[in-house]
Amino acid sequence: MDTLPNHILILGSGVFGLSTAFALSKRPLFTETKISVLDKSDFPALDGSSIDTSRIIRPDYKDPAYASLAAHASDAWRKQGDDELGGQGRYNENGLMLVANRGVQGEEYVTKSLENARRLAKPGDEDSVVYLKDRLAIDKHARTGGGSGHWGYINKRSGWADAEAAMRWLHKQAEATNRIEFLTGTAESFLIDENDHQKVIGVRLTDDTIIAADLVIVATGAWTGKLVDLSGRAQATGQVLCYMDITDEEQEKLKDIPTLLNMSEGMFIIPPRNNLLKVARHGYGYTNPVSVTQPATPNAVRSDTNGAAETNYTNGVNGANGYTNRHSKVQVSMPRTKLDDPNLWVPQEGEEACRKALSEMIPSLADRAFSKSKICWYTDTPTADFIITYHPDYSSKSLFMATGGSGHGFKFLPVLGEKIADCVEGRCPEEFKQKWKWPENKVDEVVTHDGSRGGRCGMNLDEEVRKEGRVAGKRDFEL
Repeated sequence: MDTLPNHILILGSGVFGLSTAFALSKRPLFTETKISVLDKSDFPALDGSSIDTSRIIRPDYKDPAYASLAAHASDAWRKQGDDELGGQGRYNENGLMLVANRGVQGEEYVTKSLENARRLAKPGDEDSVVYLKDRLAIDKHARTGGGSGHWGYINKRSGWADAEAAMRWLHKQAEATNRIEFLTGTAESFLIDENDHQKVIGVRLTDDTIIAADLVIVATGAWTGKLVDLSGRAQATGQVLCYMDITDEEQEKLKDIPTLLNMSEGMFIIPPRNNLLKVARHGYGYTNPVSVTQPATPNAVRSDTNGAAETNYTNGVNGANGYTNRHSKVQVSMPRTKLDDPNLWVPQEGEEACRKALSEMIPSLADRAFSKSKICWYTDTPTADFIITYHPDYSSKSLFMATGGSGHGFKFLPVLGEKIADCVEGRCPEEFKQKWKWPENKVDEVVTHDGSRGGRCGMNLDEEVRKEGRVAGKRDFEL
């Protein structure tokens, strides 16, 4: 970083954005820097992937770098004081059973993850990682009357977090610094310096408000494709979550079971809380292509030099005079949530996948109706690596990307912001320099092939809805 910014504007208050704001607010280097967080709704943004009943917390990765970082995060999650991250039930160490089916994808992931889990086990914890040679062993450790997969292992030092409660805790910590300004509004385009058409100097909101900033950090998750061209590098995919009401007796029986995750099928169940059980799929997901208007690249800033772009000169505020520019409309996969449509329900194929997984994992609940569902939106990259770097098309290090969570970012909540802040300062951890850099090469179709996904590739949300004759995914039947 050549010059310290007077104002850093972070777009998005999810795990990436909020943890970054908190980390920057504590660094002496940015003592004189104003830090703002902008989100389209007041905190918490209920349609964000960070806000949910539960998320898996695990160092169980096939990749050694992510495994080590996740182990570091797990140490923070284990702090159980009332005012600490894992306290008051925000983190629960029930263990994780990571399993696979023989002869199909997922086996390599589980094999290498087992190696890393054993390597990372601390003295005295060696017995916490237990190999499960067959389905009989899996069923025994599941303690639900069922199971999943052909073999795997259980890591008793993994667990799960109450995601919304953890985010509320972090927000409270961020507010207590008295260093972070929280703003509500939707960024529509970047403000470009009139003298340097590759320099971002703020954002223009949908209501025409201008917010000036020396550094804009884009942490808008699955909505990023509306602001930044991520084609061939990342895209939003919708994942299936189904919830079931259970009785007090069932809650008591199941509250201490381990999380069960089948890496060949992508299906998983997390221990219930407050008489609510979640069944979900970590899959290839649904795309939802819509027509959006993206800000033009720096090569198309002025209409008088490039007719492809529409360019407007804006008399901004706080010295933010510059150009706001937009492309013609493009097709981008974007989230569709219950804030867009209160009647939205997961497609039938997704509900059936959850039903099938439930019948294996907890047979006694196989015929119980789901009480609600949700489509959780990932920002997938082809390798499941995050994108945490300055955007190479903008000068003066004025636009920074913190995205590409690929459905596994939440567990890093206590450490991710510090790593992002390191990258902002130009000190990306050595083991992540290649993983988190801006992807130089585009792929024809963004599909995450890291060995952890299940389901079918290439599913379109509208097409799946049309197959079953529902309206906008509304559920009108019982299985």
